[in-house]
Amino acid sequence: MDAPPLAGSIVTTQRWENLSFLHWRVDPERVAPLLPPGTVPDVFDGSTWVGLVAFRLVGATIGRGPAVPWLGTFPESNVRLYSVDRSGRRGVVFCSLESARLAVVIGARAVGVPYTWARMRIRRIGDEVEYATSRRWPRPRGAGGRIVVRPGGRLGDGMALADFLTARWGAHVSRFGRLWFVPNRHSRWPLHEATLVRLEDSLVSAAGLPGLTDQAPDSVLWSPGVETAFARPRLVER
Repeated sequence: MDAPPLAGSIVTTQRWENLSFLHWRVDPERVAPLLPPGTVPDVFDGSTWVGLVAFRLVGATIGRGPAVPWLGTFPESNVRLYSVDRSGRRGVVFCSLESARLAVVIGARAVGVPYTWARMRIRRIGDEVEYATSRRWPRPRGAGGRIVVRPGGRLGDGMALADFLTARWGAHVSRFGRLWFVPNRHSRWPLHEATLVRLEDSLVSAAGLPGLTDQAPDSVLWSPGVETAFARPRLVER
């Protein structure tokens, strides 16, 4: 699925690499209390979905400037939900985002994005990709875990569930009691099927969904990555 045009000034560009997408099917009523006012769970085939996504963010810029050295490249993982607002705009709601860069965490939290500071590692081991994280701040300290996946064959275009889970063009963020939409645009995902080799996780539980990752995920995908850009946030009218 192709992204709509990105309106407004660019606030950052970046590349996302070596992504693993783990998703669980859940009842919309279970996640509705975790979404910001003005949004409801977005639904596919009668269910909404909870995602645990791990990757490396590379070469983040300020505006259209050059990549920021060191601070602009780091491992990240996030717990995310899927939302739709009253205008029908579909997006992502982040319950938490782990980053290995404290300065990034402090800056993001100042504008309402719930980043946390963590020790993180991504590495290739043969034909497998391993992601490991352990939260430093804020609580619960030590929240995190380990994901190991084995990427498989390339998926074709037009896979409806894969598009629903990955073709998202912005995030809903609550700030000072108002709902904002942060738009982004990226190229079409090169998605691969993947096998989950190992999962140890407490991030989803810390986000308010205990017991979910005790079950096998309903979808496991992997991608080598995409280039992306974010535009200035827009206030969502209620």
